[in-house]
Amino acid sequence: MDLVVSGDGWALWDGRRMRCALGRAGVSARKREGDGASPAGSFLMRRLMYRPDRESRPSTKLPLRAMTLADGWCDDPADAAYNLPVSLPYKARAEALWRQDRLYDLVVPLGYNDDPVTPGLGSAIFLHLAREDYGPTEGCVALARGDLLDVLEGSDAQSRVVIGL
Repeated sequence: MDLVVSGDGWALWDGRRMRCALGRAGVSARKREGDGASPAGSFLMRRLMYRPDRESRPSTKLPLRAMTLADGWCDDPADAAYNLPVSLPYKARAEALWRQDRLYDLVVPLGYNDDPVTPGLGSAIFLHLAREDYGPTEGCVALARGDLLDVLEGSDAQSRVVIGL
């Protein structure tokens, strides 16, 4: 089943409409690193990572892994590990996935710019938890915790996030 996201901040899952947050620059068909836009397109949900100190093991058919303090994601287009998970500390610029806020307590890397990776086209595009006020993301899609848990429960390795303009 697919999570269908519209550029106006709403998503559809199994016939249910739910609010979501998107990139601060909206949705773009020409996504670039650092532009703040969520990429338009259809992207596989690659796996679920969760914070075991804050979340119990979620119910999902996605590949699943408990996160550690060392989990990071390289967002440096000049590095060979660009748009790939890395272990922190890392020699190039990388985002920490173990965050103080709760946004990445549940995080699903999306299959954007990962097969193959093209430097500069954008990295670290995730489905994750929304801020309470649904404030914008840096280019991800974010849902309320209950909505994300519902999506995860019905997701498997063929599930996609479909982001429209």
